[in-house]
Amino acid sequence: MDENYEPSRTDGEAGRVGKDKKKKKKSWDYDKEIARLQVELAHLQAWIKKSGTRVVIVFEGRDAAGKGGMIKRITERVSPRVFRIVALPAPTDREKSQIYMQRYIAHMPAAGEVVIFDRSWYNRAGVDRVMGFCSDKKAQRFLELAPRFEAAIVESGVVLLKYFLTVSEEEQERRFRRRIDDPLRQWKLSPMDVESYQRWWDYTRVYDEMLRMTDSNHAPWWVVPSDDKKRARVNCISHILQSIPYERVKFEAPDLGKRQKRPADFMEDLSVRHVVPDATS
Repeated sequence: MDENYEPSRTDGEAGRVGKDKKKKKKSWDYDKEIARLQVELAHLQAWIKKSGTRVVIVFEGRDAAGKGGMIKRITERVSPRVFRIVALPAPTDREKSQIYMQRYIAHMPAAGEVVIFDRSWYNRAGVDRVMGFCSDKKAQRFLELAPRFEAAIVESGVVLLKYFLTVSEEEQERRFRRRIDDPLRQWKLSPMDVESYQRWWDYTRVYDEMLRMTDSNHAPWWVVPSDDKKRARVNCISHILQSIPYERVKFEAPDLGKRQKRPADFMEDLSVRHVVPDATS
Protein backbone atom coordinates (compact mmCIF):
# COMPACT_ATOMS: atom_id res chain seq x y z
CA MET A 1 0.00 0.00 0.00
CA ASP A 2 1.22 3.53 -0.80
CA GLU A 3 2.56 5.03 2.46
CA ASN A 4 1.07 8.40 1.48
CA TYR A 5 -2.38 6.86 1.07
CA GLU A 6 -5.03 8.44 3.29
CA PRO A 7 -8.55 6.95 3.47
CA SER A 8 -11.25 9.33 2.31
CA ARG A 9 -13.60 10.66 4.98
CA THR A 10 -17.35 10.35 4.87
CA ASP A 11 -19.43 13.50 5.33
CA GLY A 12 -20.11 12.44 8.92
CA GLU A 13 -16.43 11.94 9.67
CA ALA A 14 -15.57 15.27 8.06
CA GLY A 15 -18.19 16.93 10.24
CA ARG A 16 -16.70 15.34 13.36
CA VAL A 17 -13.21 16.51 12.36
CA GLY A 18 -14.57 20.04 11.88
CA LYS A 19 -16.16 19.93 15.35
CA ASP A 20 -12.90 18.64 16.86
CA LYS A 21 -11.04 21.57 15.33
CA LYS A 22 -13.58 23.98 16.75
CA LYS A 23 -13.21 22.35 20.17
CA LYS A 24 -9.45 22.79 19.98
CA LYS A 25 -9.88 26.44 19.08
CA LYS A 26 -12.29 27.02 21.95
CA SER A 27 -9.95 25.34 24.41
CA TRP A 28 -7.56 28.30 24.15
CA ASP A 29 -8.95 30.89 26.57
CA TYR A 30 -7.26 34.27 26.12
CA ASP A 31 -8.61 35.81 29.33
CA LYS A 32 -7.43 32.89 31.47
CA GLU A 33 -4.04 32.76 29.77
CA ILE A 34 -3.37 36.50 30.06
CA ALA A 35 -4.44 36.39 33.73
CA ARG A 36 -2.02 33.51 34.36
CA LEU A 37 0.82 35.39 32.65
CA GLN A 38 0.10 38.53 34.66
CA VAL A 39 0.45 36.51 37.85
CA GLU A 40 3.86 35.37 36.60
CA LEU A 41 4.77 38.99 35.81
CA ALA A 42 3.97 39.82 39.44
CA HIS A 43 6.36 37.05 40.54
CA LEU A 44 8.96 38.38 38.12
CA GLN A 45 8.52 41.84 39.63
CA ALA A 46 9.13 40.55 43.16
CA TRP A 47 12.31 38.78 42.02
CA ILE A 48 13.58 41.83 40.12
CA LYS A 49 13.09 44.01 43.21
CA LYS A 50 14.82 41.52 45.48
CA SER A 51 17.71 40.71 43.15
CA GLY A 52 18.30 44.27 41.93
CA THR A 53 18.13 43.11 38.32
CA ARG A 54 17.91 45.79 35.61
CA VAL A 55 15.80 45.11 32.52
CA VAL A 56 15.21 47.07 29.32
CA ILE A 57 12.44 45.99 26.93
CA VAL A 58 12.26 47.73 23.55
CA PHE A 59 9.04 47.66 21.53
CA GLU A 60 9.23 48.72 17.89
CA GLY A 61 7.10 47.86 14.89
CA ARG A 62 4.58 48.99 12.34
CA ASP A 63 2.01 51.61 13.27
CA ALA A 64 -1.20 49.93 14.53
CA ALA A 65 0.71 46.68 15.16
CA GLY A 66 -0.47 46.64 18.79
CA LYS A 67 2.49 47.98 20.79
CA GLY A 68 0.24 50.01 23.11
CA GLY A 69 -2.04 47.09 23.90
CA MET A 70 0.94 44.83 24.47
CA ILE A 71 2.55 47.25 26.92
CA LYS A 72 -0.78 47.78 28.70
CA ARG A 73 -1.20 44.03 29.31
CA ILE A 74 2.34 43.79 30.65
CA THR A 75 2.03 46.72 33.04
CA GLU A 76 -1.62 46.83 34.16
CA ARG A 77 -1.15 44.50 37.17
CA VAL A 78 2.35 45.49 38.30
CA SER A 79 3.84 48.55 40.00
CA PRO A 80 4.67 51.59 37.84
CA ARG A 81 7.60 52.16 40.20
CA VAL A 82 9.14 48.90 38.99
CA PHE A 83 7.81 48.68 35.43
CA ARG A 84 8.47 52.11 33.98
CA ILE A 85 7.17 53.07 30.52
CA VAL A 86 9.23 55.49 28.46
CA ALA A 87 7.45 57.00 25.44
CA LEU A 88 9.44 60.08 24.51
CA PRO A 89 7.91 62.96 22.53
CA ALA A 90 9.67 64.64 19.62
CA PRO A 91 13.06 65.99 20.73
CA THR A 92 13.37 69.63 21.80
CA ASP A 93 15.85 71.97 20.11
CA ARG A 94 18.23 71.40 23.01
CA GLU A 95 17.93 67.60 22.68
CA LYS A 96 18.53 67.84 18.95
CA SER A 97 21.90 69.41 19.71
CA GLN A 98 22.91 66.55 22.05
CA ILE A 99 24.52 63.23 21.21
CA TYR A 100 21.67 61.20 19.73
CA MET A 101 21.67 58.44 22.37
CA GLN A 102 21.93 60.92 25.24
CA ARG A 103 18.25 61.30 26.03
CA TYR A 104 17.73 57.55 26.00
CA ILE A 105 20.63 56.84 28.35
CA ALA A 106 18.97 59.12 30.92
CA HIS A 107 16.06 56.65 31.14
CA MET A 108 18.08 53.47 31.69
CA PRO A 109 16.96 51.41 34.73
CA ALA A 110 18.43 51.48 38.21
CA ALA A 111 18.60 48.31 40.32
CA GLY A 112 15.23 46.61 40.65
CA GLU A 113 13.63 48.34 37.66
CA VAL A 114 12.19 47.35 34.28
CA VAL A 115 12.14 50.09 31.65
CA ILE A 116 9.83 49.55 28.67
CA PHE A 117 10.57 51.74 25.67
CA ASP A 118 7.44 52.40 23.61
CA ARG A 119 9.58 53.17 20.58
CA SER A 120 13.20 53.87 21.28
CA TRP A 121 16.52 54.93 19.78
CA TYR A 122 15.38 53.01 16.70
CA ASN A 123 13.31 56.04 15.70
CA ARG A 124 16.45 57.09 13.84
CA ALA A 125 16.35 53.98 11.67
CA GLY A 126 12.61 54.22 11.02
CA VAL A 127 10.46 57.33 11.15
CA ASP A 128 13.38 59.80 11.24
CA ARG A 129 14.85 58.28 8.11
CA VAL A 130 11.62 57.91 6.13
CA MET A 131 10.30 61.36 7.05
CA GLY A 132 13.62 63.12 6.44
CA PHE A 133 14.19 64.15 10.08
CA CYS A 134 17.76 62.91 9.72
CA SER A 135 20.02 62.38 6.72
CA ASP A 136 20.53 58.97 5.22
CA LYS A 137 24.19 59.23 6.22
CA LYS A 138 23.25 59.75 9.89
CA ALA A 139 20.80 56.84 9.74
CA GLN A 140 23.48 54.56 8.29
CA ARG A 141 25.92 55.64 10.98
CA PHE A 142 23.30 54.89 13.63
CA LEU A 143 22.80 51.38 12.24
CA GLU A 144 26.53 50.78 12.48
CA LEU A 145 26.80 52.09 16.06
CA ALA A 146 23.59 50.67 17.58
CA PRO A 147 24.94 47.13 18.15
CA ARG A 148 27.98 48.59 19.95
CA PHE A 149 25.74 50.81 22.09
CA GLU A 150 23.62 47.78 23.01
CA ALA A 151 26.71 45.70 23.72
CA ALA A 152 27.71 48.32 26.30
CA ILE A 153 24.24 48.11 27.87
CA VAL A 154 24.39 44.32 28.11
CA GLU A 155 27.99 44.28 29.36
CA SER A 156 26.94 46.58 32.22
CA GLY A 157 24.62 43.79 33.44
CA VAL A 158 21.30 44.99 31.98
CA VAL A 159 18.94 42.41 30.48
CA LEU A 160 18.02 43.81 27.03
CA LEU A 161 15.06 42.43 25.06
CA LYS A 162 14.01 43.83 21.67
CA TYR A 163 10.65 43.09 20.04
CA PHE A 164 9.42 44.12 16.59
CA LEU A 165 5.67 43.80 16.03
CA THR A 166 4.59 43.10 12.46
CA VAL A 167 1.17 43.51 10.88
CA SER A 168 -0.09 42.90 7.35
CA GLU A 169 -1.15 45.71 5.01
CA GLU A 170 -4.76 44.53 5.15
CA GLU A 171 -4.89 44.33 8.93
CA GLN A 172 -3.19 47.69 9.38
CA GLU A 173 -5.76 49.33 7.09
CA ARG A 174 -8.62 47.66 8.97
CA ARG A 175 -7.29 49.02 12.26
CA PHE A 176 -6.77 52.52 10.86
CA ARG A 177 -10.32 52.61 9.50
CA ARG A 178 -11.61 51.43 12.86
CA ARG A 179 -9.81 54.35 14.50
CA ILE A 180 -11.43 56.76 12.05
CA ASP A 181 -14.91 55.44 12.89
CA ASP A 182 -14.51 55.06 16.67
CA PRO A 183 -14.38 58.23 18.85
CA LEU A 184 -12.57 56.22 21.54
CA ARG A 185 -9.77 55.42 19.09
CA GLN A 186 -9.56 58.60 17.01
CA TRP A 187 -6.85 60.04 19.26
CA LYS A 188 -4.63 57.12 18.21
CA LEU A 189 -4.60 58.20 14.56
CA SER A 190 -1.81 60.76 14.10
CA PRO A 191 -0.50 62.45 10.94
CA MET A 192 2.51 60.12 11.23
CA ASP A 193 0.17 57.11 11.11
CA VAL A 194 -1.33 58.41 7.87
CA GLU A 195 2.17 58.85 6.43
CA SER A 196 3.13 55.32 7.49
CA TYR A 197 -0.01 54.00 5.76
CA GLN A 198 0.78 55.84 2.54
CA ARG A 199 4.50 55.00 2.62
CA TRP A 200 4.24 51.31 3.50
CA TRP A 201 7.07 50.23 1.20
CA ASP A 202 9.43 53.01 2.28
CA TYR A 203 9.01 51.77 5.85
CA THR A 204 9.37 48.16 4.71
CA ARG A 205 12.79 48.90 3.21
CA VAL A 206 14.17 50.74 6.24
CA TYR A 207 12.76 48.24 8.75
CA ASP A 208 14.22 45.31 6.82
CA GLU A 209 17.64 46.98 6.86
CA MET A 210 17.29 47.91 10.54
CA LEU A 211 16.47 44.33 11.57
CA ARG A 212 19.29 42.94 9.45
CA MET A 213 21.99 45.34 10.63
CA THR A 214 21.11 45.56 14.34
CA ASP A 215 20.34 41.92 15.10
CA SER A 216 23.18 40.59 17.23
CA ASN A 217 23.99 37.68 19.52
CA HIS A 218 23.96 39.96 22.57
CA ALA A 219 20.76 41.82 21.55
CA PRO A 220 18.75 39.87 18.97
CA TRP A 221 15.50 41.11 17.47
CA TRP A 222 12.43 39.01 18.24
CA VAL A 223 9.70 39.44 15.62
CA VAL A 224 6.11 39.20 16.88
CA PRO A 225 3.44 38.52 14.21
CA SER A 226 0.53 40.66 15.40
CA ASP A 227 -2.41 40.27 13.02
CA ASP A 228 -3.98 38.36 15.92
CA LYS A 229 -3.42 40.79 18.81
CA LYS A 230 -4.44 38.41 21.56
CA ARG A 231 -2.16 35.62 20.37
CA ALA A 232 0.68 38.15 19.94
CA ARG A 233 0.30 39.33 23.55
CA VAL A 234 0.35 35.83 24.97
CA ASN A 235 3.32 34.82 22.81
CA CYS A 236 5.36 37.92 23.61
CA ILE A 237 4.71 37.97 27.38
CA SER A 238 5.50 34.24 27.52
CA HIS A 239 8.79 34.94 25.75
CA ILE A 240 9.70 37.74 28.17
CA LEU A 241 9.10 35.41 31.12
CA GLN A 242 11.17 32.66 29.50
CA SER A 243 14.01 35.08 28.70
CA ILE A 244 14.58 36.23 32.29
CA PRO A 245 15.65 33.39 34.65
CA TYR A 246 13.63 34.57 37.64
CA GLU A 247 12.61 32.62 40.71
CA ARG A 248 9.49 32.93 42.80
CA VAL A 249 10.09 34.98 45.92
CA LYS A 250 8.20 33.92 49.01
CA PHE A 251 5.77 36.64 50.07
CA GLU A 252 6.22 37.63 53.69
CA ALA A 253 2.71 38.45 54.84
CA PRO A 254 2.78 41.43 57.21
CA ASP A 255 1.13 41.30 60.61
CA LEU A 256 -1.54 44.01 60.51
CA GLY A 257 -1.78 44.08 64.27
CA LYS A 258 -4.73 45.80 65.94
CA ARG A 259 -6.33 49.03 64.83
CA GLN A 260 -6.24 51.76 67.45
CA LYS A 261 -9.45 52.45 69.33
CA ARG A 262 -11.45 55.59 68.70
CA PRO A 263 -10.21 58.25 71.14
CA ALA A 264 -12.79 59.22 73.76
CA ASP A 265 -12.30 62.92 72.95
CA PHE A 266 -12.64 62.53 69.16
CA MET A 267 -15.29 64.86 67.62
CA GLU A 268 -16.62 64.45 64.07
CA ASP A 269 -15.67 67.34 61.77
CA LEU A 270 -19.04 68.81 60.69
CA SER A 271 -17.71 71.38 58.23
CA VAL A 272 -19.21 71.35 54.73
CA ARG A 273 -17.42 69.12 52.22
CA HIS A 274 -17.87 68.72 48.51
CA VAL A 275 -18.88 65.11 47.87
CA VAL A 276 -18.95 63.70 44.34
CA PRO A 277 -22.62 63.11 43.39
CA ASP A 278 -23.80 59.54 42.92
CA ALA A 279 -24.17 59.19 39.16
CA THR A 280 -25.68 55.71 39.45
CA SER A 281 -28.90 56.71 41.18
